[in-house]
Amino acid sequence: MPTYEYRCNSCGEHLEAVQSFSDKPLTKCPNCSGQLRKVFSPVGIVFKGSGFYKTDNRGGKGGSHKVTDKDLSSSSTSDSSSSSSKSDGSASKSDSKIA
Repeated sequence: MPTYEYRCNSCGEHLEAVQSFSDKPLTKCPNCSGQLRKVFSPVGIVFKGSGFYKTDNRGGKGGSHKVTDKDLSSSSTSDSSSSSSKSDGSASKSDSKIA
């Protein structure tokens, strides 16, 4: 249940009340029976952006990196250029991973 802040217009008393959404707001000050008003304050956390998913903060520094087709194609071109001087068959191992 949410906590609401109230302030008395007469004595300036500040109080907090835990109320459900369906409860009516408090109107009388418990100290002086003056009129209470709700105090609104800014929210503690703000989400900005187009959307938030559990995978948004993965990758980058220290995270795991998912291998994509682009990564494989760039690594296979570098393997084929370096494997032209090698004859140990290491290029055939990386080519079998692509398929």
